Amino acid sequence: MVMVEVGILGFQGSVEEHERIFQRLGVKTRRIRYARDLEGVNAIVFPGGESTTIGIFLQNGDLVQPLREALIQGMPALATCAGTILLAQEIEGKHFTSLGVLPIRVRRNAYGRQRESFVAPLTLAFDPSRPFPGVFIRAPRIETAGPEVYFLSSFDGQPVMVQYGAILGCTFHPELTEDTRVHEYFLGVVSSRKPRV
Repeated sequence: MVMVEVGILGFQGSVEEHERIFQRLGVKTRRIRYARDLEGVNAIVFPGGESTTIGIFLQNGDLVQPLREALIQGMPALATCAGTILLAQEIEGKHFTSLGVLPIRVRRNAYGRQRESFVAPLTLAFDPSRPFPGVFIRAPRIETAGPEVYFLSSFDGQPVMVQYGAILGCTFHPELTEDTRVHEYFLGVVSSRKPRV
């Protein structure tokens, strides 16, 4: 059995919350701050936080191109909230470089400011047995998606979790709940891919 190690972009945002969930699931994690940190990881998490700030750190750490290449080559990725913005091909009113590997167009802060954050019950396509507590904090909205993008969950008629190949994008924060199903599904995607050499 191949051991899985998940890299978590470690500049800013809900890094520790993702680490805690993977620890509960028995999965080793590593914080990614430099290109050299990508060596040997099987997957990467782009955590929630502030997308502009994370984008600046990415550029300053020379991570944009190595991450883009790894994702294009099939490295599995889980992006939550701001992380989904960083992966989007189109961002309305963007002021920074995104990786542009997820064929969606997003609008930042579409659900309002932080004081207007909310939790909504979501149905997950891969486990509709019970609602998932979707935590929305200054969440982006997916305005459009390419034909190969699958909707895994929706809220108010809009997709809030999508999959494109081995890339998962959530506009909510699954890491801020005690429900591990999104992370478990992601690990299933990771285990179905060939291990990195």
